[in-house]
Amino acid sequence: MTDAISVIGVGKVFDAAGVTALTDIELTVAAGEFVSLIGPSGCGKSTLLRILADLEQPSSGSVAVFGKSTRQARLDQDYGIAFQQAGLLDWRTVRANIELPLQLHKVSKSERRARSTELLELVGLTDFADRFPTELSGGMQQRVAIARALARTPALLLMDEPFGALDEMTRERMQNDLLRIVEETSAAVVFVTHSIPEAVYLSDRVVVMSARPGRIVDVLEMDKTIAEGTDRRETATFFRSVTAVRESLHGRLTA
Repeated sequence: MTDAISVIGVGKVFDAAGVTALTDIELTVAAGEFVSLIGPSGCGKSTLLRILADLEQPSSGSVAVFGKSTRQARLDQDYGIAFQQAGLLDWRTVRANIELPLQLHKVSKSERRARSTELLELVGLTDFADRFPTELSGGMQQRVAIARALARTPALLLMDEPFGALDEMTRERMQNDLLRIVEETSAAVVFVTHSIPEAVYLSDRVVVMSARPGRIVDVLEMDKTIAEGTDRRETATFFRSVTAVRESLHGRLTA
C-alpha cells in the first residue's frame, strides 16, 4: 500500500526574512497511521504541515502524498485540513458549513444532504444541523470543522493544534471523538500539538522536532494497547510514554 506521506530531505528558507525554518526533514507516514509533531514554538511544525498541504513550497527536497505531488493531492482532495480556529462561516448553518466543500465541487444537492447527514451523525451533532456556529460551544464548532474536513472522504487529515483553544475537559472529549472518527474512517493523521500528553494519547508515533531550524531529532513509538474498559491516560504505560517524550524534547532543548 502506498504511504500517505513521504518527505525526503525537505528544507524551508523564508528568503525575505532570512530565516531557515526547516532543514533535512525525513518523514514517512503510513496509510491509516496517526503521527503527531511536537517541538518548541517556532520549530517549524506548522510550516511542515503547510508544506504537506501545498500551502507552502519547500526550498529543497521532495514531498509525496499518496505517491502524488502535493499540488495533485490537493486538487484530488486527498486530504482534509483542520486548524486551531474552526473557521466556520457564521451565516451558514452547521449543515451548510459541512456541505461547503461538496458545494464548491458541484456535488448534487441530494448527495450533499446525504453526506452531511452521515457526518453529522459521525460527530454527534445531528440535533444541531440547523443551528449557526455562534450558537455552538468551542468543542462543537471544532467537531463541525472536522466533519467539514471529512466531507470529501479524504484518506488523510492534516491538523494544526485543533484543540489548542479548548478547556481541558472539552479537549479530552475531543481527543476521544477524534480517535473514534479516525478508527471509523481509517484516515491517516498528521497532528501538530504543543501538548505532550495529547501527542502520547492520540498517536501511533510521536515525532520530536528541534528548535529552529527545525529538524526531526527523535521518533517514538507509542504503545496503545490497553485492557477493555481502561482509560489509557491512567495507565503506567501512558505515563512512561509521556516521560519518554518529555525527556526527548527537553533533552534536545538543553543539549
